[in-house]
Amino acid sequence: MIGNDWDLALEDEFKKDYFLKIMDFIDEEYKTKTIYPPYEDIFNAFKLTPLGNVKVVILGQDPYHEEGQAHGLAFSTPDGRPIPRSLKNIFKEINAEYEYPIPDSGCLEKWAKQGVFLLNTVLTVEEANANSHSDCGWQTFTDNVIKILNNQEQPIVFLLWGKQAEKKKELVTNPKHLVLITSHPSPFSARRGFLGSNHFKLANEFLKENNIEEIDWRL
Repeated sequence: MIGNDWDLALEDEFKKDYFLKIMDFIDEEYKTKTIYPPYEDIFNAFKLTPLGNVKVVILGQDPYHEEGQAHGLAFSTPDGRPIPRSLKNIFKEINAEYEYPIPDSGCLEKWAKQGVFLLNTVLTVEEANANSHSDCGWQTFTDNVIKILNNQEQPIVFLLWGKQAEKKKELVTNPKHLVLITSHPSPFSARRGFLGSNHFKLANEFLKENNIEEIDWRL
């Protein structure tokens, strides 16, 4: 289904009744409505960041719900699309920490391929209807994905931004991992802690301390 080690890790999950119901639900939704991301991109985060490569987890909520913006990676947009305001604040924080130039593109595939798992807690959404699929079962699936990550031996950094992401803290119980929490990077809350959080440097410091190659946050 995915094409890497996530398939084995999620083999039992894919067989559970709740997951089969999710797939039945979204299959019907894609047939009758405009749903994002494109069907083939739903599991992009898993495809681009194999389980064994995960170094940093960044949790989003649900995909962008405007045409052409969502492509299966939390906060990311394809090349050539306008950069959403939350992502602009993410780039602003990286610029403050590292003085890297602000990118012209919002595509975060380079991060994903380095081991940044860009996971939305809900993987699909109806056009112009935020959170429309939040109750279809995706939350159960992604909670179980976080539990799988929690059980990994390699230390992982979990960046939990905003109240919805912070709720997932209780799923990360392995003392080998680092959990960093602050406000969401949206324009409404970025100045309540996200801007100035130093999360990108703190994540790299933790990776370096554990002899894991750091993330190059430049795009």
